Amino acid sequence: MVGDFGAEVRRRLRDAGCVFKRPAKGDHELWYSPISRRSFVVDGKIKSRHSANAIMKQAGLPKSF
Repeated sequence: MVGDFGAEVRRRLRDAGCVFKRPAKGDHELWYSPISRRSFVVDGKIKSRHSANAIMKQAGLPKSF
């Protein structure tokens, strides 16, 4: 099932204490996670749950999609 997970991923990142750092190339964004202590890229349009879960993993959060 294809959907847009972008808004929900961003909400969960903010709730976990992750912060938006700056826009990146194209429609991507650079975020920082204090949990994993690393920066990671979030796509503007997240169409698959696999991509959404990969972003959560990079942020140090459990899979939730």
